[in-house]
Amino acid sequence: MEQSHYHIVVLISGGGTNLQALIDASKSSNYKISAVISNKPGAFGLQRAKRSNIPSLTIDHQSFDSRGNFDQALGDAIEEIGPNLIVLAGFMRVLGTDFVNRFEGRVLNIHPSLLPKYPGINTHQRAIDAGDKEHGVSVHFVTADLDGGPVIVQESVPILKNDTREALAARVLEKEHVVYPKVVSWFASGRLHMEAGKVILDHEEISPTGVFIHP
Repeated sequence: MEQSHYHIVVLISGGGTNLQALIDASKSSNYKISAVISNKPGAFGLQRAKRSNIPSLTIDHQSFDSRGNFDQALGDAIEEIGPNLIVLAGFMRVLGTDFVNRFEGRVLNIHPSLLPKYPGINTHQRAIDAGDKEHGVSVHFVTADLDGGPVIVQESVPILKNDTREALAARVLEKEHVVYPKVVSWFASGRLHMEAGKVILDHEEISPTGVFIHP
């Protein structure tokens, strides 16, 4: 599929380092970022979009009286843009069942843990506190279960002696920046999709823990 034909929308809430990785990779990949949407007006990721001449908009979740109304407005804006794929990149809102069903199989998320371990927040400290030997990142399809959708890819990093949350988070983030554009490219090329709650890659169902990518 030609790059100009495969469009993604990236949803952010903050600094947008994964957005930047997606922008950088898109210059030589098979997808184009059609728009960036933030739920927070001051998100630095919006400046990243502006610098790359990518249209952006803010849909402030605090302007809505319910999660459902926010999800509806967000979904309507996305449908107006008309992307092939929705990519969550540090988007700190839990999307409701109606939204997920509306775009079933077309929403990806990246999560800083080796799912199913440590869904939710504060994953790096939780891994250290548990005495784990390794930690990492997962890319998964979004379903109604929080961080519970089928895993596509995982990449691990060792937890070092006397590791801090900040140091571990930085090493995981480096992996995120490599893995996420790769998975988006797989989707854009038609190699990847979700079928009956399972991940299909190159016409084969993959392990529930996803594919491990090694350098």
